Amino acid sequence: MSIDAARQHLKRFGKDGDILEFDTSSATVELAANALGVPCSHIAKTISLVDGDSAMLVVAAGDVRLDNAKFRPAFGFKPRMLTSEQALYFTGHAVGGICPFGLIRPLRVFADISLKRFHTVYPACGSANSAIPLTCDELFTIAGCIGWVDVCRPSPGAENTG
Repeated sequence: MSIDAARQHLKRFGKDGDILEFDTSSATVELAANALGVPCSHIAKTISLVDGDSAMLVVAAGDVRLDNAKFRPAFGFKPRMLTSEQALYFTGHAVGGICPFGLIRPLRVFADISLKRFHTVYPACGSANSAIPLTCDELFTIAGCIGWVDVCRPSPGAENTG
């Protein structure tokens, strides 16, 4: 089970006991924000992208979306989302629970600067009804991020609160 892989990963950092599991779905930014009682912006969504013959992950605030005009110069290619099947194959997590923890394959993971507005953010933990509160520094370290990037822009109508 995917949440078990995330739990084992988080255990190495002493954070496995901090995983929150919900009776309701947290599979989308909106559902996760409702389950947690926080603004959508505080959800740390994991965007899974094609990276040549592999995949890469960008963890970003819930109120932003990828900006092709920023992404292409940063990475040298146009971003393309993984299919559900590809996401499961590369991460071990199904859509709705994709996170940078407990990955079944080594992937490049980046954190978008949109997260830096917040002290605490809430990424998923491998299932469609889980999350964990982490500081941005904890997320960066625990996810094994390669670096901070600026590849997103506010979504139309996003609350963009801090």
